[in-house]
Amino acid sequence: MNLLWIKTPRWVKRIFSNLIWEVPNTEKVVYLTFDDGPTPEITDWVLEELAKYHFKATFFLIGDNIRKYPETAQNILKEGHTIGNHTFNHWNGWQKNTDAYIANTELGAQQIKNTLGVSPVLFRPPYGKLKPGQVRALRKIGFKIIMWDIITYDWDTTKSPEFCLNTITKNVESGSIIVFHDSKKAFGNLKVVLPKALQYLNENGFRSESLI
Repeated sequence: MNLLWIKTPRWVKRIFSNLIWEVPNTEKVVYLTFDDGPTPEITDWVLEELAKYHFKATFFLIGDNIRKYPETAQNILKEGHTIGNHTFNHWNGWQKNTDAYIANTELGAQQIKNTLGVSPVLFRPPYGKLKPGQVRALRKIGFKIIMWDIITYDWDTTKSPEFCLNTITKNVESGSIIVFHDSKKAFGNLKVVLPKALQYLNENGFRSESLI
């Protein structure tokens, strides 16, 4: 699925209804998510920002990054956040056959289990790209596939921090799953956008919870 929009259209959510795009509620709860970590210093900075508002989030971790930076990954759990699987090598599902893709995903899950002692049930495909057979296989082995309602484009160096912030302020609603990236590539935007986004959500009565 190409990232051609900021807020996922309703028709996409209806067609791909076996994927999780939002968590509807009437309590002004949103679901902040962070992809591609753990990344030393950046992930810890994100944790500090979230703690200022007692917000909880879900971190979709790359298995190889967990292998390289286990202490950073452990800090996520220590702060009470949820861990999800993002494959071991950040694989694009459209470019891989199903058996290889599932094996790489299971390798990521095993790294999470070995390092953090938890078995992830949440999965987000890198780039948001999966083949139908991969969706079926992932669901069959018990994964909940988490997509998004809003994507901030924080990783895109052609986008300004103002653009990234507006993706949230102009589109957020109760139940929105929002994507950020705690990666080096995204940090130029993230370090400006995240504090302002958290402040905006807090001032407008939203709170963030982890996905389960």
